[in-house]
Formats: sequence, C-alpha cells, structure tokens
Amino acid sequence: MTGQDILESAKERIVQHRMGEATVRITDEGGNPLAGVSVTARQIGHEFKFGCNIFLWNDEETDWQLEYRRRFAELLNYATFPFYWHSFESKRGKPRYEYMDKVTNWCIQHRIERKGHPLVWNYAAPGWLPTDPQEIRELSDIRVREIVSRYRGKLDTWDVVNEATDPWRFDNPITEAWRTFGQMPFTIEPFKIARRANPEATLLINDYRNDSEYEKVIEQLIDETGKPLYDVIGLQSHMHGGAWPTEKIWDVCEQFSRFDVPLHFTETTILSGLRTDDGWGKTDPHVEAEQVVQVERFYTVLFSHPSVEAITWWDFSDRNTWMAAPAGLLREDMSPKPVYERLMCLIKGAWWTDEVTGETDSNGEFTLQGFYGTYKLGARNSQDRMTSIEVNLGRRAENRWNLQLG
Repeated sequence: MTGQDILESAKERIVQHRMGEATVRITDEGGNPLAGVSVTARQIGHEFKFGCNIFLWNDEETDWQLEYRRRFAELLNYATFPFYWHSFESKRGKPRYEYMDKVTNWCIQHRIERKGHPLVWNYAAPGWLPTDPQEIRELSDIRVREIVSRYRGKLDTWDVVNEATDPWRFDNPITEAWRTFGQMPFTIEPFKIARRANPEATLLINDYRNDSEYEKVIEQLIDETGKPLYDVIGLQSHMHGGAWPTEKIWDVCEQFSRFDVPLHFTETTILSGLRTDDGWGKTDPHVEAEQVVQVERFYTVLFSHPSVEAITWWDFSDRNTWMAAPAGLLREDMSPKPVYERLMCLIKGAWWTDEVTGETDSNGEFTLQGFYGTYKLGARNSQDRMTSIEVNLGRRAENRWNLQLG
C-alpha cells in the first residue's frame, strides 16, 4: 500500500482490530433471565498500552512533580522503569529497591501497567564492576534472577536484553564479557533465567535496529526445542533525524509481524524543536505544530496494525530527555504541548468508548460494541434495584458477561 492507502484505510482497521462486541446477560438470584433491565457500560481503561518512560517520577510534593504525575496518569496506562545497571546499582550490593517500590506502588494505585528496562545492556557499566568476564556474567545472571523474582506479581514485563544486534559499540567490561561468551549465548541465558524467575512474565527482546540483522538475532533467540524465548518483539523508533514516512511505519510492522508475536514500539521520539550549532534547541511553537501532525500519523498507523499492542513515548517532559532533545509531551515547566492535547483527544476521545446504554431483551441479554479495555458495567431494574461490576472487553476473549440482579 502507498502511504495514502495506509492512512485512508486506518479507521476501518481500527474498528476491525481494536473494537469488539460483548453480550451482557442479566439474571435474578435463581438464574432466570430478566428482560427490560437498564444496562450501562462505561470504559475506564484501554487494553492497548499507551505508555512512556517514567524516569522523572519521585515522591516529592513540588509543584512540577505533582503536575508531572497528574499529567502522566491522566493520559497513559503504561510506564517503563529504569533498571540500568550503572545507575540502579551504582554501589555494589545497594540497588535502588526503595525507589522502585515507591514508583511501582504509585503506578498500581493509578492502574498503570509496568515494565522494567533493561536487565542486560552494555551501554555503561557500574564503576565497581570487576574485569573478569566470568565474574561479570555470574553477577549479571544473579541480577536478572533477583530483580525478576523480587517484582513478580507487581512488575511482570521486562526488556530482558537491549540492543543485542550490535553489542560491540561500547567499550566497557560488560562488552568484553559479551564478546568472550558470544553474541547469542550472552543474549539467550538471561531469557532463560528470567523465565525461571517468573514463568508468567512477559519477556521482550528490544533493539534500535529494525533491519535484517535484528531479525537474525530474533531467529536465534530460541530454546533447545526451537521455541522462542521471547513473548514480544520490541522496536525502537527514535526520530531525531525526522519522522518516518508512513510506508516505513507500516513496513516495519509487516516485517516483524512474521514472528507471530505482539510488537511493542518501546521508545518513540518525534521532536518539537530544531537542531542548532550548539546542539538541540528549545521546543518551538512552529515545530510543536508539526510534531502534532507527525505523532497523530504515527500513532494512527500503529494503532491500526493488528500486530502492535503498545507504544511507549520517550521522554514525557523536556525537563530531562535523551540527547537533551526537545522530545517531551510536556515542556520543561510541565505545561502540555499541543501533542499532549492531541493524544488526549485520540486516546481518551476518538479511541475511547463513551457510555453505552440499553435494555436487556427477552433472554435477559444486551449486546454492546466498544474499544477493547476495562469497563464499569451496571444494571438497574424497574424497581430501582441496581448492581455493578468491573469487566474486561478483550480482543482474544469470549466477552460474555453474567450479572445477577437480586
């Protein structure tokens, strides 16, 4: 398809892949169907993961931090936590568990799903790390096992290995260990350890490479029986050099959908400022307007593709961004950019089901259609007796809900 074809057919695909029907059956205490009961369904959460890293979160009550947290919870349902070895455990034996526990609990309170990133990466090494490759590997394995086990049930999605396609770019002891044991052995073992530590976890391989070399890594990331060790393929999409054409967005999805697992766009950057001779400039009103156009196009294409199940923005505020580029959804003072407002209109507007109401038929049933996600379901009879429950309209679920009205 051409870029125009992809965009023109996106709305139809969104209805096909992001919406479904559910049937509510209302009965009395004896299991008899109740006709004429008023039914109300109100969406309260998305199944699709709209996320961002949450690296600026802290528990201080400063004005900017309160606004950061409010805006995050208002828009998003998915957060990526920083488990970089060099910063998470800057002093040996003293990982930042207290901080991680606080942000984890805050996200749980605000119904935000959680992912750890990354368990294994060689961008930087802790200053205390020994130089012996065997010792580094043992310490890395212990780290993976300990972290995944500790957060089981609270943080169950992990970027297990980051950027394994080209692990030779960085000069540090972790790179030397990776080179000693080999590209794939050093990549495969952490997945096995993470799986044993939490059999129910969702495990990702993640990379900035979206080419055939990354495909080769994925093809080899299997156990002795040939079964994939990963559950999800992570695709980075930093666009510091300009927004991807529509055809590229679609082609990347098609390229990696052949592995028949969900695709997560794990790190997405589209800028709202221009590069200067001294580096990146501040966010600019004219470029902010263009950012809106490009972000809406990018999100629309991905939301319409059946293989994609998550989009994570990188970073939330210009107060702290990768490469110091103006890439936030919020400005440094936490005021929302136009792109934040536009995403709100999409995520909580165009792609959100307003309240659905109706009455049960002679079989005590009422059928509704809505975007996949969590709903508050209520029923009220003519005697004004009422009840309510929380239900999930799932893409791969039967979506038949039974509700008893006493």
